[in-house]
Amino acid sequence: MSSDAKAANAIPEQQILDSAYQLLLAHGPLRLTMADLARRSGVSRTTLYRRWGSVDEVLAALLVRACARVVEEALPDEGRGARSTARLVDGIVGLVRGFRRDPLLRSIIEIDPDYLTPYLVRERSASADYQLATLEAALDHGMAAGVVRRADPQLLARSVLLVIRSFILTGQVFVGAADLDDPEMDRLDAELRRMITAYLAPPALDAWAAA
Repeated sequence: MSSDAKAANAIPEQQILDSAYQLLLAHGPLRLTMADLARRSGVSRTTLYRRWGSVDEVLAALLVRACARVVEEALPDEGRGARSTARLVDGIVGLVRGFRRDPLLRSIIEIDPDYLTPYLVRERSASADYQLATLEAALDHGMAAGVVRRADPQLLARSVLLVIRSFILTGQVFVGAADLDDPEMDRLDAELRRMITAYLAPPALDAWAAA
């Protein structure tokens, strides 16, 4: 193995991502530079570039990491083979609540919301791919268990993600909630639960009684 390869493999990735996380919380994604990140991480820019080619690549890795944490809390591996429609829908609503409260996403929305625009209208992010794969697997398990209607799981996952994105990004604005603990947010999420249940439940299944 070459010395360059060894150096790249030795990069303390989580240490660097932790530093990027702190910088993002403080300054937002559009102000982050590789020089700032190298300085905060205690590594050289050369070392940094061996692992990531740009700030955007660092941000993508950081967002996937944040996304994985929220997904694990809402839809842990052992729970993705949902035994009821209600349990699966609870997990999906849990994703919405988790993403709304995620410090990284909230920081981006509050400091540099324009950063999200390309990923909403022009291209798909790595974190979106991760969310789609997770939802598709969960829905596939649900179909096998008979608690999700038979359809293309990829199409269902895309449709569900499009819906929950709006609840994550604009729900608070549309209901005029002062903060995420406002009772209006609970009422909104109750409607989301009904909407997703009606969309996913098999025609003959009383999903609310199947919890």
